[in-house]
Amino acid sequence: MRMSIPATVLASGLGLLLLASGAAPVLAQEAQVGGLHGTAAAGKAQYRRYCVGCHGKAGDGNGENALWIEPKPRDFTLATFKCRSTPTGTLPTDEDLFRSVTRGFVTTNMPAWRPLPRQTRVDLVAYIKSFSPRWKSQGPGTAITVPKETPATMESILHGRELFQKMECWKCHGPAGHGDGPSASTLTDSKDNPIRPYNFSTGSRSKCGETNEDLYRIFMTGVDGTPMPSFVDNIQPEEAWDLVHFLRTLQPLQTPEAALWQSWLPAHAGELKPIGPDEGAQ
Repeated sequence: MRMSIPATVLASGLGLLLLASGAAPVLAQEAQVGGLHGTAAAGKAQYRRYCVGCHGKAGDGNGENALWIEPKPRDFTLATFKCRSTPTGTLPTDEDLFRSVTRGFVTTNMPAWRPLPRQTRVDLVAYIKSFSPRWKSQGPGTAITVPKETPATMESILHGRELFQKMECWKCHGPAGHGDGPSASTLTDSKDNPIRPYNFSTGSRSKCGETNEDLYRIFMTGVDGTPMPSFVDNIQPEEAWDLVHFLRTLQPLQTPEAALWQSWLPAHAGELKPIGPDEGAQ
């Protein structure tokens, strides 16, 4: 006599078979960015076309190109993301991931995928979320509030310079922000891969964007998976803006901060204490 096997049992058996074979089943993940709704099912083919070579079929950052890439591609199975609008240790919003896919990451092999249709990028966000069970058990963090920027005065820039010294930013980023501080060669990410501090002289963009608000978010959320911590418990919002204004003077772009700094510096350079180790410290 022939026995019919319920569809639920077949599906369960198929899931066990996939797990046993090491294949990663696609979770029923979705993404919402503005008025666009994305699904993992739609994003899978796009991921296999554009992303699999670096991030791998399992999303673990072990694609066939990963061997030759530094820094290493993101491991989506850990759901640890550098650029977020949410507090350190929390999941990013769909908008955060969408911005990362769109913008790309400077000084890495991750390009800007802005040429792809917005719908494709939203589907990719949904598929990226399917690689980690964290997205099933946790929601994204609540995006921090970015207060109105304070005026970029010389007082603000000079205070930001003092904070760069006080917070010991120079130990990683270097006294001139070139990513060559005394600790730079020892830094590793959360997977023990070597990681270099950001070199502000490389361009007008930071790792997580190009606006002053983007820099502010980095200070207040940290860069998860890297040695860059959140400063939310160490500095006040107005101090974070001061630090933003100083860092803009280290970049090769003509911002109001850079113009103000360049006009002030020639007559006052001798008044500035060098950034770096305190010679009087024991």
